Amino acid sequence: MNTKLYVGNLSYQTTENDLEDLFSPFGPVTEVNLMVDKMNGRSRGFAFVTMATKEGMDAAIQGLNGKEYSGRNLTVNEARPREERAGGGGGSHGPRREYSKRY
Repeated sequence: MNTKLYVGNLSYQTTENDLEDLFSPFGPVTEVNLMVDKMNGRSRGFAFVTMATKEGMDAAIQGLNGKEYSGRNLTVNEARPREERAGGGGGSHGPRREYSKRY
């Protein structure tokens, strides 16, 4: 049973405590993960909130999706599993060319 929510379009000033306070009227909150930029430590504008029950999750979606919070309209829906990405990263973008040395 999935009770994890995706919460998007958050203000960059939003904290994990703010989210727990926002979601707790809909049911017990078991976990809040605010996504933070590794380089500057600032919020990336989205988070994942896990509710204790399916009923709490459904109530939070119903009560908060599209609602204004800190000057922004929230996106709140059931979190989907992370999609697998193609491996690699960095590296070459084609065959390596060999250049002759000039003397």
